[in-house]
Amino acid sequence: MPVPARSSGDLLADRRYAWAEAALAGGDAAAAADLAAQVLELAPGYGPAWLLLGRARAADPATLADAAEAFRAALALDPEDPLGVRLHLAELGEAADGAISPAYVRALFDGYAGRFERHLVEGLGYRGPALIRAALERLRGPDASFPRVLDLGCGTGLMARALDGLAGTLTGIDLSPGMLAQARRTGRYARLHEGDLRDFLKQEPDGGTDLAVAADVFIYLREIGPVLRETARVLTPGGLFAFTVQGHPGERGAVLGADGRYAHGVETVREDAAVAGLTVALLEPAEIRRQNGAGVPGWLVVLAR
Repeated sequence: MPVPARSSGDLLADRRYAWAEAALAGGDAAAAADLAAQVLELAPGYGPAWLLLGRARAADPATLADAAEAFRAALALDPEDPLGVRLHLAELGEAADGAISPAYVRALFDGYAGRFERHLVEGLGYRGPALIRAALERLRGPDASFPRVLDLGCGTGLMARALDGLAGTLTGIDLSPGMLAQARRTGRYARLHEGDLRDFLKQEPDGGTDLAVAADVFIYLREIGPVLRETARVLTPGGLFAFTVQGHPGERGAVLGADGRYAHGVETVREDAAVAGLTVALLEPAEIRRQNGAGVPGWLVVLAR
């Protein structure tokens, strides 16, 4: 899901940028690199063209160093990285910590909000909210009630709909204004907040939440331990935190995959939970969605304070 490019402000540069994109999509990386270089002669401060130049150079093993140089030039123009340049640098072996920036996630989902649900549910067979609902009912029964609920990374409100009949007052937090606009239309949230969930949790009062949920959110975070610790603090005694994570074959650490998402080792999840003072109420393998026709392995987790 590429982030749409902004205009360079130069009509000729924009036209050549479009030709360069088409050339790269058509498999002609050399032509794409040449056209991107022409764009930068006209508009040297146009970050998307530096990114495109890097992508074209990265297609040839002989020019990987030049690709990294182009990516670093794009990042220097906008260190908040709404274009996702750090993901490309990570593919070249540069540090993956912080590869997925909040600005990139915001830009990505703002452009995706209108078609998010259809693509996710129909195209990718997304199951996170349904898995979480079923897990809560297994643990607390079909008549369970959670008066105060935090929906971390709420998106368009799919999780809120899945919690119908279980959730009382719902608060949603998301980076993307476009996604929050969709969530607001559901009428299910008493409060919606735009921002990073880590910053949001730090401002929430101790013991004020009965249930926190995070469906397919941790794929954008390398370190989940800080979120578990803050969530433990805001939970009431006996409160639950239910979430999904993408898995990888190893037991520990986080791996940035070719899909541009973080996968987490199950033992690291257990260890982070223990450090946060949370006990494992449920932890089991789950197919969280499908991609390229195959199930994406992950974990369904419910932790209790």
